[in-house]
Amino acid sequence: MFVDRVLIELRAGKGGDGCSSMRREKYVPRGGPDGGDGGDGASIVLEARVGVNSLAAYANQRLFRATKGQPGQGSLRHGKKGRDQKLLVPPGTTVIDADQHFVIKDMKHHGEQFVIAKGGKGGRGNAHFKNSVNRSPRECTPGDEGETRFVILELKSIADVGLIGKPNAGKSTLLSCITSARPEIADYPFTTKHPNLGIVELSGERSFVVADIPGLIEGASEGVGLGHEFLRHVERAGLLIHLVEPFPADQTDPLENYRAIRTELQEYDPSLAQRDQIIVVSKAELEGANHVHQALEAETNQVVHLVSAIEGSGMSDLLEAVMQKVDARRSELIAAGEQVIDGRESLREPVKAVKKKRLPPHLHGPTAALSNEMQAKDFELDSDSNPTNEASQ
Repeated sequence: MFVDRVLIELRAGKGGDGCSSMRREKYVPRGGPDGGDGGDGASIVLEARVGVNSLAAYANQRLFRATKGQPGQGSLRHGKKGRDQKLLVPPGTTVIDADQHFVIKDMKHHGEQFVIAKGGKGGRGNAHFKNSVNRSPRECTPGDEGETRFVILELKSIADVGLIGKPNAGKSTLLSCITSARPEIADYPFTTKHPNLGIVELSGERSFVVADIPGLIEGASEGVGLGHEFLRHVERAGLLIHLVEPFPADQTDPLENYRAIRTELQEYDPSLAQRDQIIVVSKAELEGANHVHQALEAETNQVVHLVSAIEGSGMSDLLEAVMQKVDARRSELIAAGEQVIDGRESLREPVKAVKKKRLPPHLHGPTAALSNEMQAKDFELDSDSNPTNEASQ
């Protein structure tokens, strides 16, 4: 199940209470105060982790509570600290305060983490209040309450390129042709229910990430259809590929469909309408697709690509044009001093370190070569105190 927006409650652990205790032992008439401090409460930490692809883990559980610190005890024994609770989210997750609706943190990179709810401080025992005047203090302090926060986790896919267009324009088909992603493909609208991502690998180290956004329709910016739920996934994409179907199944005009999508982008976020785009006419194998291609070029005064997923025509030219624009944008970000987000990180599984099996003592070191045929007497120490095999000399 793909989940890209959740509301959760986070409660950090309460600090342990301080202890009020007096030392009482035989032959120790003036033991004095010995109450220990309480342990600090556990904090809740958010961490962006490669391999976590959605927020489905937080769909059914809305309350996360960290452990509290243990109270102090006599004999100056301090309470145990609570163990911090770590919540993993996908790279590209935006953390929003649910009450004030401001962005707390935008977690874009793998390994990025921060404390979202701070645990309470442990209370002080009565040993802390001993001084030259008050030698037998009885007071102690309770532990502080941990922070409680309501936050919204919103996932925005990290991709270099976003595929947009009307339903059945061929976005999923194009994605399956140029990447190893296998989205659902069918001849009915709204086949894609959630964004799909794939990596396009060209020659050498040249590559970029493509996100297939579910089909947009007129009124998507106001919540009509599926587009309103997933338009946020193209916000990070520096380049948009706008696919236009030459002969839609609903008999609509391809040029009107192109204008409608541009209008929805403008109404949702004006910066999206100003973003660099490449216009593509799909299904070039159909007769008359070339006329739509020429009409779009005349309408937009841009180079319009004509591609066919069945015949494979126009794909190489399209990918090369996309790669050039992606490289140009990355260079601009680096020149401006901004850090380039590598969307390929979020699609690759983390490499797990293989723990080597520990060998028993007799299978490593100088005795590893011993066997029934090779006994200790067959070895002698050389000048460097290293065992050598007489039989091999």
